[in-house]
Amino acid sequence: MTVRLEIENDQITPALAGVGAALGNPLSLFQDLGEYLVKSTTDRFPTGRAPDGSVWAPKSPTTLAAYGARKTNRLDRRPLFGPSGALSSTISYEAFGDRVEWGSPMIYAAVQQFGAAKGAFGRTSRNGPIPWGNIPARPFAGISAEDEPLMLDIVAEWFERAATGQV
Repeated sequence: MTVRLEIENDQITPALAGVGAALGNPLSLFQDLGEYLVKSTTDRFPTGRAPDGSVWAPKSPTTLAAYGARKTNRLDRRPLFGPSGALSSTISYEAFGDRVEWGSPMIYAAVQQFGAAKGAFGRTSRNGPIPWGNIPARPFAGISAEDEPLMLDIVAEWFERAATGQV
């Protein structure tokens, strides 16, 4: 047995058509989510916390000494804040038709996110390990418990705009 329901209503019919059309091209939804994820991620840097709320491991005394030896003008003791500030300032996103990806293009971003064991990337020309010491994971990208309801709000707002033809 099949049941078919047809709705013809001056308000509901165009709203459903708008949602259907928007679902065919949800790029603007993924752009909205990408903007949110970039802001949420960069907002975590000053707090020094991972998406799960854990505190990032501090910089090691060896790292602080290396910065001091370089006589950098900006010795920041906070984790993930180096002399250039590049990691936190390069968080970006790319939206596709079926997903959004975000993070940093910095070559060391993955090491900061996941950590690396001493020597995990081989040896230098002088036979020193790369990296020269263990680097603890300091996850900066991810979705926190606080992010989840806010992202659902973005999705709900997108559906509302789609229903009124504003997408």
